[in-house]
Amino acid sequence: MKCSPLLQTLLTANLIFTSSATQTQIPMSNPNLGPAMPPPSNPPSSSNPSTITLSDVLGADRHINIFAGFTRDFAPISQRFEDSSLNTTILAPINSAIMTLPRKPWEDKEDYEELGEEAYEGGDGADRAQRNLRRFVDAHVVPASPWGEGEKLKTLAGGEVWWEEKDGGKVIQPGGIEVSSIASKVHNGEVWILKGVRNYK
Repeated sequence: MKCSPLLQTLLTANLIFTSSATQTQIPMSNPNLGPAMPPPSNPPSSSNPSTITLSDVLGADRHINIFAGFTRDFAPISQRFEDSSLNTTILAPINSAIMTLPRKPWEDKEDYEELGEEAYEGGDGADRAQRNLRRFVDAHVVPASPWGEGEKLKTLAGGEVWWEEKDGGKVIQPGGIEVSSIASKVHNGEVWILKGVRNYK
């Protein structure tokens, strides 16, 4: 399948995930480097947390860097995450949940049934794959935050979604997908890490 931009995004994210988990640091021993610079007295990330947006934190957690990479393929999504006036809850599946899907997020069973194995070849195929991937991303973005328990909202893809408290944790419905943690709470929303993938079709 020649869907190189999308495949490259997935492989790059996976490579980052793998290498960051196994890489060790080696101390530098060059005596000519001079003294280390002291840390800045007012780091921007902590001095004014009200200016931090979802775009600043989404890529920080390596457990969801595949999904984070997908979102960067779409300017409207990236712009939403940067916009401090648009509150959003991101339902980010962990890497392993995406990697164990029966099909890649840009693949659609119906495309294969209609067009065969070359469904994603050429320019039309790349456009088709891009539309499918956008649908996947949109199904994991809720245009609201804070988001109350039982409050039924529509994702950017149009499907209705809500969450419930269960056994001391949050579960996304429909589908009963467990929320592993809330990774970030920033000015314009929150990043929720999911243990599974929402039904995106």
